[in-house]
Amino acid sequence: MNKLVTISREYGSGGRIIGGLVAEKLGVPLYDKEIIDFAVEKSGLSREIIESAELRAKSSFTYTLASAISFGDNMAGENVSMNEKLFMTQFDIIEQIGELGNGVIVGRCADYILKEIQQVTNVFIFAEMEDRIKRCVEVYGDDPEDVQKKIMTYDKARANYYNYHTCQKWGYYKNYNLSINTSRLSEEDAANLIVEYIQKRND
Repeated sequence: MNKLVTISREYGSGGRIIGGLVAEKLGVPLYDKEIIDFAVEKSGLSREIIESAELRAKSSFTYTLASAISFGDNMAGENVSMNEKLFMTQFDIIEQIGELGNGVIVGRCADYILKEIQQVTNVFIFAEMEDRIKRCVEVYGDDPEDVQKKIMTYDKARANYYNYHTCQKWGYYKNYNLSINTSRLSEEDAANLIVEYIQKRND
């Protein structure tokens, strides 16, 4: 059975938690913060810069402008922007994970990067706003006063980042094999549903 899964998610939907549960149930590695570790080692850039890469796309105009400004770089002897360098670094890492054929990758345009691998299962996790707010406050520890603004900021940044680098639409159903509303399911039930889908897909 092929056990390669990508998890895209709205902020506060529980996607990262679900990704961990799926990896545990399938007995495969989870690649989330681990990709940042690899990117730090590969690029030589600071962890802070890499961790904030996606969030910097909260303004589509400024992110596009920053991505168009290039500087001398030794990657293939070309001039590339910081944003492009970070994306290409993570692109290479995710491609290598895809070649291994097993693992759960959270975020980072992994569904697009691995789109040529037919066996990969691409999942999008979403939820109703009130349930996302509740999870952010009770599970993530976010400030109740600012949590809705934070959710909207992160969603916008993820959409801008994804749309810019993939020329596809973040959250569009045709980009995924399975979309799950976690307002209707627990994280455990959602993970079980994903595993069941993978099993049936491989039958």
